[in-house]
Amino acid sequence: MPLSHTDIVSTWDEIEDTTLVQLVYVSSLTIASRLSASIFDEVENHARDYNQQHGITGTLCYGSGHFLQCIEGEKAYVYALKQRIFADSRHKDVEVLLLQTIEHRSFADWRMRLLFLERWLWSPATKNQATQLSPYLPFAPHGWSPDRTEQFLHIIKTFDSPPHVKAAGITYNALGNMFRHIAAPHQAFLIIQGFLSVLLVVALILLYL
Repeated sequence: MPLSHTDIVSTWDEIEDTTLVQLVYVSSLTIASRLSASIFDEVENHARDYNQQHGITGTLCYGSGHFLQCIEGEKAYVYALKQRIFADSRHKDVEVLLLQTIEHRSFADWRMRLLFLERWLWSPATKNQATQLSPYLPFAPHGWSPDRTEQFLHIIKTFDSPPHVKAAGITYNALGNMFRHIAAPHQAFLIIQGFLSVLLVVALILLYL
């Protein structure tokens, strides 16, 4: 179960500002954000400078309209970042799944790598390693227990490459992969329908000549 507000406040108060902490929260994109082609670029660009300047590391996972973000760093900086993130109107239903002190970071890359947890977004090169995520798909992290959350993080931190299509403009890649995912099993049907459509157009043209 997600941590209650009382548990979260109590835990924050007990931690020194310079202590290394790990915060994991989940949220859902609003309808407007789901329709925005630049949402992921905006999130990444806004976080880059702050993370690098304040020693923030972690990972941001997205799937089925939900975010799960793991943030690591000194408590004072993580707390300040949490306040900004939780006030962001681009997402809703924010819940804290895990808040704990740590001795070592699980994600040492300050760029906050972004993982897309949609099967139709995965490139062929990453499908084998991504099959480890099957128990967590379709992605619905709200309500995960701390143990389940830690198990998920343990899996994704071992990936050699992110489980998603790697190319500029993820929105267009996503649409292309979604089309292939839907169309591939029905190629013969689509070809026949296309041919019949052409014949219909030709017949209508001949009819009105």
